[in-house]
Amino acid sequence: MEYRKTRPGTRSSQYMHLIAPRTSPCLFPRAGYGESDPNPKRDVKSEALDIEELADQLELGQKFYVLGASMGGYSVWGCLQYIPHRLAGAALVVPVINYWWPSFPAELSRQAFKKLVVPEQRTLWIAHNVPSLLYLWMTQKWLPSSAAAMHNPEIFSKHDMEVLQKMMAMPRTIENKSRQQGTYESIHRDLLVAFGSWDFDPMNSTNPFPQNEGSVHIWQGYEDRLVLVELQRYISKKLPWIKYHEVPEGGHMFMLVDGWTDRILKALLVGEEPSAA
Repeated sequence: MEYRKTRPGTRSSQYMHLIAPRTSPCLFPRAGYGESDPNPKRDVKSEALDIEELADQLELGQKFYVLGASMGGYSVWGCLQYIPHRLAGAALVVPVINYWWPSFPAELSRQAFKKLVVPEQRTLWIAHNVPSLLYLWMTQKWLPSSAAAMHNPEIFSKHDMEVLQKMMAMPRTIENKSRQQGTYESIHRDLLVAFGSWDFDPMNSTNPFPQNEGSVHIWQGYEDRLVLVELQRYISKKLPWIKYHEVPEGGHMFMLVDGWTDRILKALLVGEEPSAA
């Protein structure tokens, strides 16, 4: 496994962050990204166990914090389910939502799903219902496939587009390296895991910190067009022990706006409530 010491929020969602008290944050690349070995059997549970293994290799201690953004959110849900005893705290920033989680009311998830742009609807439907066809769908040229993977401007808010423009002006070396093992083992596998059938329903999760010795946070941008706010609100109501933060003008990439990474970390590590944006 590869890890990087870095400042959280500086790169895309192929990484999640492990943080131990009194140490620098390190990045955990999911299987198939960068130099991490591909795992054809990758799922939510294997990801959580990989994180636990890496934490032990790095000697982070018995407990550590995890932070996952966007697609990295499913890794945090896995940690909450499979290794809650190892967590000091957790933060999910615009975490990916599976429209087929059983606890969602059918009408709520259906209406939210219909708000996605059509190419994204098709991609997620295939990933969930006909996973064996995902590679063919993602590589065909006749119809647009994943709007997110193609950076379709329709799915980004005004503030997201400003962030994207700044990112496009930066060197692409790290992003290219992250996908050096091919998009199937990275992006496609993410879709198969995140939108496939899970062994558990996150909305049945139990509080890993019953004595308030730690905390779990969800951060959601109101203007996010990839992860819809109404579903995140429903999750937060089902799990009242999670501290839910909604950013009024935030899009899917609000964490990359100056100052937000620090606010998220302070809330997670020291319990400091963020000031208004």
